Amino acid sequence: MSVSRDPIGPYHDHLALLHDQLRIAQIAMYRQNRKVIIALEGYDASGKGGVIRELSYAWDPRGFQVYPIGPPSMTEATHPFLWRFWNRLPTPGQIAVFDRSWYGRLLVERVEQGLPDTEYETSIVEINAFERMLMENQITLVKLFLDTDRETHRTRLLRRAERPEKRWKLTESDLESYQHREAYEQAFANLVKRCQTPPWHRINANEKKQGRLDALDCILQALEVDLKPRTFALNPGVSERLHELSK
Repeated sequence: MSVSRDPIGPYHDHLALLHDQLRIAQIAMYRQNRKVIIALEGYDASGKGGVIRELSYAWDPRGFQVYPIGPPSMTEATHPFLWRFWNRLPTPGQIAVFDRSWYGRLLVERVEQGLPDTEYETSIVEINAFERMLMENQITLVKLFLDTDRETHRTRLLRRAERPEKRWKLTESDLESYQHREAYEQAFANLVKRCQTPPWHRINANEKKQGRLDALDCILQALEVDLKPRTFALNPGVSERLHELSK
């Protein structure tokens, strides 16, 4: 299913349709014991939280878990950097949504913490091996980067400061990261070239509502590719009891 970019049809109609389709897809992947990981990356204030909020409206909360990823804890820092993600892999029928992901190693640690070249190269090899392992074990992995241009990025950071209910989202780290915007652009361009199995989906998030629709549609299409035809047939025992009940 594809969401039109034309202004015809209100945003909420498109959103309601996506909610319905995502809900059906979740039921199907649960019944088929599929495992799904959604990795969301993007600049600060690019709309990752908005996408997660819409997923929470569409999906049964018993079937998915959101993991906001920040700096590793003291315990996590004593392990290889992928350790904390291994511990959050979904079980059959479940969806794991990562609000930022293992790519922080190639983005934040590379740009702002000066990750050495040797560790950077090793991390790329490890991430590619990790993602191949996920796919070989029938885990659907969807990688999205919510992209905003520099002016949109700057404007949204300033708006967060202006709105009292949004100020809690704004940190010194967000402002520091903006100062490294060019380096982040280069870092992302490099990892897109070198970590393409599965491929990245780059979402134009300059317009929040359209970016949200495109991200949800991308997730829906990725889920549908790996799902078998959906019949939702009743099992024979239930059919027999329903027949007795209807007499």
